[in-house]
Amino acid sequence: MSITLPILLSATAIAALWIAKCLNILREYERAVVFRLGRLLPHDKGPGLVLIPWPIDTMVRVSFRVVTWEVPPQDIITRDNVSLKVNAVVYFRVVDATKSVVAVENFRFAVEQAAQTGLRTVLGEVELDDLLSQRDKLNERLQTILDEHTEPWGIKVTQVQVKQVDLPQDMQRAIAAQAEAERERRAKIIAATGEFQAAAKLAEAAAVLSREPAAITLRYLQTLIEIGVEKNTTIVFPLPLDLLGGLAVRLGGSGAPAALAVPTSPHASAAPVSAPAGNGARV
Repeated sequence: MSITLPILLSATAIAALWIAKCLNILREYERAVVFRLGRLLPHDKGPGLVLIPWPIDTMVRVSFRVVTWEVPPQDIITRDNVSLKVNAVVYFRVVDATKSVVAVENFRFAVEQAAQTGLRTVLGEVELDDLLSQRDKLNERLQTILDEHTEPWGIKVTQVQVKQVDLPQDMQRAIAAQAEAERERRAKIIAATGEFQAAAKLAEAAAVLSREPAAITLRYLQTLIEIGVEKNTTIVFPLPLDLLGGLAVRLGGSGAPAALAVPTSPHASAAPVSAPAGNGARV
C-alpha cells in the first residue's frame, strides 16, 4: 500500500501535466497549424480551447494581426544619378496560416528582405522629381510588387509608405535655388499678364470715350467730386483742348513763344486748368 500510493500520485501528476500540455487556449487573432507525426493536418485550429494530443500532435501558433515593420534607410541611386537614403514602413498580415508555416521558413524575415529589395528596385527606376512629387503612385507600385511576392507565403501586404527621403546638402541647395527661380518666373508672368489686361481695358475705355464725347464730361465731374472731398484751395476748370489748340495757333502767328503751342489730338477733348483761390488761373 505504501508503494502503490506514491506511484498513483506520480501517475496522477504526470497525467495532469500531460493534459495541461495538450490543452491550449488560442486568442481571437491566433490560429494553430497542427502536425500529426510530422504530417500536416488539412485545417488549422482556433480560436478558443484547442486539444492537441502531445507528442503525437504538435502545433505552431500564428498571429493574424497586422505587423508594422520599418525598413532601414536604403542607399538609392535614382534614374537621374542622384544618391540619397530612403526608408519606408511596411504593413502586412497573415491571411493563410498553413502557407505561412509550410511555404516559407520565416515569413517575417522573408517579407523584410523582399521589402528592402523592392524599395531599391522601384525607386532606382524613377527620377528625383517623381520620387518627391509622386509618392502615392510609388507606394501603390511597391505594395503591388510586394503583394505578388508574398502571396504564395500566405501574406497580404496591406500598405507601403515611403517615410523619409534624405537628400545631400548640395542637392538641397540646388532644389532651393530651382524653387526660387520658379517663383520669380511665376511672379514675372503674373505681373506681365496684369499689365496686358490693364492695357486692354484702357484701350477699351479709350474706344468708348472716343465714341461718346459726353462721357469725358461725366469723367470730369466725377474727378471734381473726388477733389472736393478734401479741403483744398485749388479750383479745377475743364477746358477743351480744341480751344487751346486754336489759341496756340493764334499766338504762334502773332510771334508768341512756341512753348505756348499745344498740339491738337482728334481723341483729346479737354484739359484741366487749375488756379489757387484768389489768384489768376494757370494753364
